[in-house]
Amino acid sequence: MSRIFRTSFSAVYPHYVTKVEKKGRTTDELDQVIRWLTGFDDPALRRHLADGTTFEDFFAEARIHPDAALITGVICGVRVQDIEDPLMQKIRYLDKLVDELAKGKPMEKVLRGNP
Repeated sequence: MSRIFRTSFSAVYPHYVTKVEKKGRTTDELDQVIRWLTGFDDPALRRHLADGTTFEDFFAEARIHPDAALITGVICGVRVQDIEDPLMQKIRYLDKLVDELAKGKPMEKVLRGNP
């Protein structure tokens, strides 16, 4: 089992915030991307952050957006669409979306045309 699975989402979230804010994007935009991917509403997202939910439990409760399969490209040298472990693929989907947001992609493209 990968160590990231047992890492709390709240431990990584500040790094996502730093990454997007450094590039002129907002925490609200980041949260919108996370909510789109996971199906969580804002109170659920805040609860996971407050509770220190692991990535494994975070994604176990998520309702992954049906268009998440449209997320393609390379993250950490691996094509996200080719990752076999379902949990690792969901984590990398999130990483890819955060990267796209930080790179200035329009929100409509980051959310695959489904805000």
